[in-house]
Amino acid sequence: MKIGYACLTLGVYNTTFKTCTLKTATPDHLLILIKHNLDTLDRIIDYNISMGITHFRISSDIIPFGSSPINDLNWDDIFKREFHLIAEKLKAHNVRVSMHPGQYTVLNSPNEEVVKRAVEDLTYHTRFLSALETAKSSKIILHIGGVYGDKEAAITRFEKNYHLLSQGIKDRLIIENDDKSYNIGDVLAIGLTNHIPVVYDNLHNQVLPFDVAKDDRYYILLANKTWTAEDGVQKIHYSQGAKLKRAGSHSKTIDLEIFNEFLKSIPDVDIMLEVKDKNLSAVKAVNLTSNDKKISDLEKEWAKYKYNILEHNPNVYEEIRMLLKDKVSYPLIEFYALIDQALATEPTEGTTINAASHVWGYFKNVATEKERKKYASYIESFKKGTYSINAIKGMLLKLAIKYNNDYLITSYYFYF
Repeated sequence: MKIGYACLTLGVYNTTFKTCTLKTATPDHLLILIKHNLDTLDRIIDYNISMGITHFRISSDIIPFGSSPINDLNWDDIFKREFHLIAEKLKAHNVRVSMHPGQYTVLNSPNEEVVKRAVEDLTYHTRFLSALETAKSSKIILHIGGVYGDKEAAITRFEKNYHLLSQGIKDRLIIENDDKSYNIGDVLAIGLTNHIPVVYDNLHNQVLPFDVAKDDRYYILLANKTWTAEDGVQKIHYSQGAKLKRAGSHSKTIDLEIFNEFLKSIPDVDIMLEVKDKNLSAVKAVNLTSNDKKISDLEKEWAKYKYNILEHNPNVYEEIRMLLKDKVSYPLIEFYALIDQALATEPTEGTTINAASHVWGYFKNVATEKERKKYASYIESFKKGTYSINAIKGMLLKLAIKYNNDYLITSYYFYF
């Protein structure tokens, strides 16, 4: 079972992708951005490997204007070396990658121009995954599209346009049930008829069910019939609904107790988590499903979270410290429940300054006089309400980088 997350990596230094506007999309600028984004992807893959995350959805925006005639660069050839180096890591560590075009890539639109752009976008995604030297098991996920007042006609149009696609695109394309128009019953029928692998999305099925008497396992097993050996291990999308928000909204983080019960009910599949805290939940899930459970893994996680927890809730900070003193147990669900509890608590001025002071303690004996004065002035400005805590964190992060403090650089404290 591979656990993955989508597109963005949170709380990890130097993992931000860049893009540009149409006005600034000159060939020279695009080359700079593509190089930056591929280097960033390389760092993200390194991070994922180090955390045991072996599934990752790559952002469609990694090549700015990748499917537009604005970008006519032979980027897959220009950056062949960069692609190959990433490809070697993916193969060596058995990492599976995928992509998911956005809502404007609609293959069943009655507007021929929209369909033309959709095909161009699918061509771009296929080109990117091919540049990474990936097998057919690296997939492109697509929704069926709109209903346009006649669902049967819309499905027929999708099927017709699907069969006009190149074989390279069809080899990678998989389809997913959505929460507005096409339930899992619709998508399974399309997939079985046209030999297209189906991705089951549990939250979409809760919002737009086909048969409420059937459970997740039932639909996952049905979807499995659409997958072949060349398609790789069947994959699904998993998410939990956000409380007090519109139906279908993803939760901020994964509740491990709920996720653990879900895992007990399903067969072995690859799981793409769709959750707002991205890799943070993926790490939680990896630690839950690991066959080599060690208290040291929770201690590594604690090192990243500890100053965030101290900032939000010092009482929970002490609870977690006591929890981790038992080196024989593996209290994973309790550990993450306490972290979620703390992060749901609003920091006070006192707890915010206290956490910042603990981080500042790493520098007070090495900082210059100018840096000491600057830190003191930032704290005073924060107390007066003229500076935000983000200004203080920004300064402390710069000091961590300047003084090569890797322990702090990898802390989540600076990032959320």
